[in-house]
Amino acid sequence: MTFLKFNWAPNEKLFEIGGFGIHIYSLMFIIAFLLGLRLYKKMFIKEKVDQKYLEPLFIYMVVSTLLGARLGEVFFYNWDYFQNHLIEILLPIKEKADGGYSFIGFRGLASHGATIGILIGIYLYQRMYKFKPLIWILDRLTIPVAIGGFFVRTGNFFNSEIVGKYTGSNFGVVFENRGEVLPRYPAQMYEAFGYLLLFFVLRKLYNSRFRDQGGFLLGLFFIGLFSIRFLVEYVKESQGGFEKIMPMFSTGQWLSLPFIALGIALLALSFRKKPTPINEE
Repeated sequence: MTFLKFNWAPNEKLFEIGGFGIHIYSLMFIIAFLLGLRLYKKMFIKEKVDQKYLEPLFIYMVVSTLLGARLGEVFFYNWDYFQNHLIEILLPIKEKADGGYSFIGFRGLASHGATIGILIGIYLYQRMYKFKPLIWILDRLTIPVAIGGFFVRTGNFFNSEIVGKYTGSNFGVVFENRGEVLPRYPAQMYEAFGYLLLFFVLRKLYNSRFRDQGGFLLGLFFIGLFSIRFLVEYVKESQGGFEKIMPMFSTGQWLSLPFIALGIALLALSFRKKPTPINEE
């Protein structure tokens, strides 16, 4: 069964000029944001929403996603390190063993932190631009975020990070850029394709009567995305965090449970409202 095993040693940089390069991981983020913008624009057009609200929404999304993801990595997973390297929290640098700093880009980004950041960012956005209710914006945001998750996890795969556990067999991926010779579960791609499937489900439901059943899409998104994350954690290498003092689950699983519970609550509440019929053009 050696055909189920393959060696993975990609060039992590798309190109490099004078010591500065663009990482494929960064490219995946750019694709995720731009595709998300395109998808949300199509929804604005479909539902006859003034597109003047689109650009500030995009700015709020980018800033809140990156800031939340970074702070989530710092406080949920690696505070022991960052408390002694505060300058590295918001700058893409890392201290060298022999002194000085090197540019590494932002590698430490946590999806749970990104989710919290997005929720806070969109709340502030809606307070500023009150063209639609908060739940209307968040319901529709689930679609670009789901496909964005696919591209981000693909970027993790190219970075050979957030890897799975060793398979103990001839099945799996050998991450040669980590100096390894034994295969691991491709946990990043398990998540990626799970999020891709969730994207298609949400997109299908958006074009149904559930689109205007406030909280339905958001609830389903929370349940789907964080259930995928919870399950994949079983084959994923530990990312650290507070699981040392709460060993029943991994840190990622503990952080996923509140979002799954919130999703169930949102889904239940959405059925208390009668969906509004859709008038398609």
